[in-house]
Amino acid sequence: MNSFNLLKSIADARPKLRKSEQKVADYVLANPNDVIHMRIVDLASEASVSEPTVVRFCRALNYDGFQDFKLTLAQGVASNPNFEQFSLNSKDTVTEFQQKIFDSMIGNLINIREQLDSNTLEEAIAVLANASRVEFYGFGASAPVCTDAQHKFHRLKVSAASYSDPHMQTISAVTLREGDVVVAISQTGRTKDLLHTVKLVKDTGATVISLCPGNTPLAELATIPIHIDVEEDKDLSTLMSSRVMHLVVIDVLAVGVAMKLGPGLLDHLKTIKRSLRSLRQNDKRPPIRRHPLHNDNS
Repeated sequence: MNSFNLLKSIADARPKLRKSEQKVADYVLANPNDVIHMRIVDLASEASVSEPTVVRFCRALNYDGFQDFKLTLAQGVASNPNFEQFSLNSKDTVTEFQQKIFDSMIGNLINIREQLDSNTLEEAIAVLANASRVEFYGFGASAPVCTDAQHKFHRLKVSAASYSDPHMQTISAVTLREGDVVVAISQTGRTKDLLHTVKLVKDTGATVISLCPGNTPLAELATIPIHIDVEEDKDLSTLMSSRVMHLVVIDVLAVGVAMKLGPGLLDHLKTIKRSLRSLRQNDKRPPIRRHPLHNDNS
């Protein structure tokens, strides 16, 4: 377990802890890098609790004691770069906020990679590979993710479409049937119009795959929920790292579907690449070798 997953498990378990143990949880969540260098007496003092309370806190998280807990936390911190969520300052230079944005994005990618459940991804890939139709639904910043997903799956000879208009989503939803798949993408998992259309999809017997935070209405409605839990400043509407996480997970699903469809698909992708050559200006530079699934920019 890396440090992010450990801290997430603490945050998830916090409501079930005793009030005194919650004090320990709050201190650990706020100061994980400090805790790995503390003795049990130090943590008890900083959290204003007794040493037995710290032990009970560790055992509530299924650790033998403080040393066992601290070892796991230390291993996670040591194995992961210190990519923290960024906060912008009006005095930041371009170099400073560029560094913050890149570091935050890298950290989120690492965390999501560790969170994703392989069995859930395999289940999603299997239904996508066998789907008669695949529709991508999303609003706002999720809309371009849907468009990108449609492009990727269309290249895989999958009947795919994307909709970011509530009326078109509704029309699409009621025309689906068993064997069809909707991929619902949301940064919050709480968009009312999206929840409405997903309920209509469920009524048809089609499968719903969600890309959204866990413990949200959309995740609960989905047949196959893929949890994308990203901590970010919702006020920074143009700096949504969850959008990039969704794009990467779509890439994972697309590659999985391509592998499911077999080697014959590679010939199809090569045919697409050859057909696009006439749309480009001649380039005298030596060709760059690319994977067949690489997007061809027009």
